[in-house]
Amino acid sequence: MNSTRDKVKERRHSNCVNGTCKEISAGRSMEGKVLVLYTGGTIGMIRNENQALVPFPNVFVKKLRLYPHMHDREYAEETYGPMGPLVLPVSENNSRRVVYSVIEYSPLCDSSNMTMDDWIRIAKDIKQSYEYFDGFIVLHGTDTLSYTASALSYMLEALGKIVIVTGSQVPIFEARSDGMDNFLTSLIIAANYSIPEVCVFFNKKLMRGNRTIKTAASSFEAFDSPNFPPLAKAEINIEVNYRLIFRPCNIEKFNVHSSLNRNVGLLRLFPGITSDLIKAFFQSPIEGVVLQTYGAGNVPANRKDIMDEFRAATERGVIIVNVTQCNSGTVSSLYEPAKLLEDAGVIMGFDLTPEAALTKLAYVLSKKDWSIEMKKDSIQINLRGELSNGKVSTIQDLDLVEAVASSLRISSAKELQELGSILFPAMLNAAVLRRDVKKLESLKRCGADISQQNADGRTALHIACREGDLKIVQSLLKMGASVHIQDRFGRTPLTEAIENDHHEIIKILLQCGAHLHEYACLIGEKMCVAAATGSVRRLKSFQIAGADLSVTNLIGMTPLHFAAIYDKLSVAIFLLENGANASITDKTNCTPFDLAVMTKSNRVLEHLRAYE
Repeated sequence: MNSTRDKVKERRHSNCVNGTCKEISAGRSMEGKVLVLYTGGTIGMIRNENQALVPFPNVFVKKLRLYPHMHDREYAEETYGPMGPLVLPVSENNSRRVVYSVIEYSPLCDSSNMTMDDWIRIAKDIKQSYEYFDGFIVLHGTDTLSYTASALSYMLEALGKIVIVTGSQVPIFEARSDGMDNFLTSLIIAANYSIPEVCVFFNKKLMRGNRTIKTAASSFEAFDSPNFPPLAKAEINIEVNYRLIFRPCNIEKFNVHSSLNRNVGLLRLFPGITSDLIKAFFQSPIEGVVLQTYGAGNVPANRKDIMDEFRAATERGVIIVNVTQCNSGTVSSLYEPAKLLEDAGVIMGFDLTPEAALTKLAYVLSKKDWSIEMKKDSIQINLRGELSNGKVSTIQDLDLVEAVASSLRISSAKELQELGSILFPAMLNAAVLRRDVKKLESLKRCGADISQQNADGRTALHIACREGDLKIVQSLLKMGASVHIQDRFGRTPLTEAIENDHHEIIKILLQCGAHLHEYACLIGEKMCVAAATGSVRRLKSFQIAGADLSVTNLIGMTPLHFAAIYDKLSVAIFLLENGANASITDKTNCTPFDLAVMTKSNRVLEHLRAYE
């Protein structure tokens, strides 16, 4: 698997062939890059000689290349070569062509065999490739898919890009399969939409991962999100409800929490359960238990022996979380039995699914720097959108949109949604230009998606980074603005900050996980222009953003080559003092020193002699 991962990274960085950047082609659409982690499961199975479905290693990608609706062979081979990534055909409904690479796990894992180690492996693979892709897909067996999605939602801290966990009930290569639609639609969503969550896609619905449960063993509609509406629905068009998206609101860089507490378990009450069974279940080393109770959180109120065991466990420091056995609904202390549990130290889990509650316990209990009280409090705090915090707003609740809609005689939900998508970006951008933080906060309360894009794909954060107001940028980031969104010209907020030399803003964007997204040769072109014009400040902007000062352009020249040609002494001094390589040769086999001699750039020449 490591060699496959290395090849994926090589494709991302290897961008010039015969002096021409592989990513530059006139008239080409923008590309969205997706990494697929194929862990196993039904979706990739193939029939053997006995017609039984089994996983075959190293066959999945080969077969995908044969399906024209999953791979545009002509475009892919012309652009990347015959062994490059897979590429979807162009779609009129999406602004980006989807380019995807597949890492196949070895051995392929049946989801019933999944463990916490597998969750950690998936999370680490996402982290390793995080900066090179716009979105991620985990192909997974269905049996424990909700557990994996829930665990990843906690482990991937300050997530700024979409991760979709999907699979199928019937293999993708069967004549009649749900796998093709689940995988294909997941690819399109991952490449085109800013939804910084771990999601599950199944049967035309994109759901929050830690809200899902498996509801059917033999139906295409195998998963549901009973206590929370879908984030998106994929019919003829993909309709995203951006108001439901849970965005990280801290100035924090993406990180993977790769340790989980394994001393957790699920205990389901049943009539006649004995206190001896409960006592045995709560013995050391158990540290956390999800207690699945009846209805709204009830237990037998006449069973003092059971209540005594719960109380004894919580007094020893075991965290017990009360969730309902029902597929939908929430637990509460409305009834006396549930109140007795609360008095015994059991924590209300509200509408947490059993999968989300168990994985949340494993995550929270592994936080070694948290006190026991912090851990208990965190169970009832909405860390990743796993808990309901009251009524979910809808577009109909927006007084402003309703007022405008009324004047225009608009009434349908779809038209209201479209109206909001026009009004809110304009108002957000206007508030940014006026430096009006209170207005931004007010718009968010009214239902505006703080990362909503205008007709050019630009967000309020794009505008703020161009204008250079650090306070506004910080405010937007704390409201959950995404640093990864590209406008229709391929520019991110970081691009705006770099090209306007706002160094403090560059630094804070990096703290939130922003990174250079363009190919090295394109960054090299921009830096060489900066060197030629003597712009040390622009080169400093790129340096702060993490660019290599020795990066080459399309013809193999570095910024130092251009400093030599144009005798830009201050640029040469800056580059050399910050580690630029003076011995790199361009396509004509010339070093910066050689060019300084040819162009009689005497000031730079004298400075370069020390590096010869």
